[in-house]
Amino acid sequence: MPGHTPRRALACLGWLAAALAATGGAQAAVEEENTQRPYVVNPQPGETLRQALHAATPITVDGRRFHGYTRWNVRWNYRWWREGSGRCAITQVTTRLRTEVQLPELQGATPAQQAAFDRYLQALSQHEQGHVQIARDAAQAIDQGIAQLPAAPDCPTLEREANALGRRLLQDHAEREKQYDERTRHGATQGARLD
Repeated sequence: MPGHTPRRALACLGWLAAALAATGGAQAAVEEENTQRPYVVNPQPGETLRQALHAATPITVDGRRFHGYTRWNVRWNYRWWREGSGRCAITQVTTRLRTEVQLPELQGATPAQQAAFDRYLQALSQHEQGHVQIARDAAQAIDQGIAQLPAAPDCPTLEREANALGRRLLQDHAEREKQYDERTRHGATQGARLD
């Protein structure tokens, strides 16, 4: 464009970054990746559905066997802008959430076992989606929390504050997840139980 030199464009970009930093208008985004990892359950003759699930599950936590499990991981990174005074402000945050839900897949069952399993799996899946939602909430809280941090006197201080906030929010949501399992008795109150 006539009249626009690269120096002027850089000055405009610098001004825009400074304005975003000053107004707390950091760009933020959560990227999500969800995977399913089923495991196969083949009931043997004379075996109850509960016995077959218990024998087949690869999920053991603190010595206890579970039929479903959700693993999640949140990672974040950010960009900042250093003002001429040395003050530093967040300008962009990218948060990545990965979830992996592990649930059983029934094969070779009787019609009665299949019907009971279908009811159980629906409730178990609903319970695990509750864990996924807690993970989403954690990622959103971290993403928004870091984006809204006020400018700091210097960039090392800002980095410490951002990472401390992220770690604290992860711990808060891990505690929320424990409370969710206690409240639902690992999904039993949501119907994830076999008689």
